[in-house]
Amino acid sequence: MQSIDRQHIDALLFDLDGVVTKTAVVHAAAWKRLFDEFLRRGASGQPWQPFDIERDYRAHVDGKPRRDGVRSFLESRGIFLPEGTPDDGPDAETIHGLAERKNGYVLAHVEQKGVEPYEAAVAVIRAARALGFKTAVVSASENCAAVLAAASLAELFDVRVDGTDIDRLGLRGKPAPDTFLEAARRLGVEPGRAVVLEDAIAGVQAGRAGGFALVVGVDRVGHAETLRRNGADVVVTQLSELELAGGAAARRGERRP
Repeated sequence: MQSIDRQHIDALLFDLDGVVTKTAVVHAAAWKRLFDEFLRRGASGQPWQPFDIERDYRAHVDGKPRRDGVRSFLESRGIFLPEGTPDDGPDAETIHGLAERKNGYVLAHVEQKGVEPYEAAVAVIRAARALGFKTAVVSASENCAAVLAAASLAELFDVRVDGTDIDRLGLRGKPAPDTFLEAARRLGVEPGRAVVLEDAIAGVQAGRAGGFALVVGVDRVGHAETLRRNGADVVVTQLSELELAGGAAARRGERRP
C-alpha cells in the first residue's frame, strides 16, 4: 500500500474521467462512434478498419484535449483535415467540427444517464481533505464542470483546471505538464509537494514531466505496465489502496471541509 503523508505532501491533483468518475467509458464510446461514422463514410463501401478502443483510444485520444485527440487519431490513419474554426458546427468536416460532434455525444449521455462516481475515489478525496490536503481536479475535458455538477462533486475540489482553461490561457494539453502545473500554482504549492493521480498514458507522462513528488497510475483496464513505462511511480486499481497519513499539519488541527 502506497503511503502519502501530509508532512511531505500538500496537495493531491486528480484527473477526472476514469479516476474520480466512471466517464472514461463514455468518452471511449463517443470517440468510437465519431471515428467509425467518419471512417465508414470515407470508405465509400470499401473495407475499412474501425476505431479500436483498446489500442486507438489509449494511444491517441485518452486524456488529451478533444481537438488534439481528433488530430492524433486521424494522422495515425494518414488522414489530414482542415483545422477549421471554433465556429464550426458538428457537421463540419474539420478538426473543430469533429471535436464538436464528439462533444455532443458525451453531453447527450450525461444529460440522459447522469454521471456515476467511483465511491472509493470519493471516500479518499474526503479523507484527504479532512487531513488537510488541498485537492484539485485536472481534466482536458471542457465538460468537467458539468460532470462534477451532475455527480455532485464540485465541493470536493479547491481548484478546477480543465479544457476551458487550456483554450483561455493557451496551455498545452497532456502529455505536457501545463495543466497540472497550473493547478499547483493556483493551490499555492510546489510540484515537489504534490501528487498526480491519473489513469491515462498522456496523464502520467504529464505528471512525470512536471516534476511532481509522486505520480499514481490508476489502472482500470489492465494496463499497469504501460502506465509504469510512461511515468507512474506506483500503480493502483482502486484509490482505496492508498494510505493517507496526517503528518504534523493535521496534528496541529488543520482540517478542510
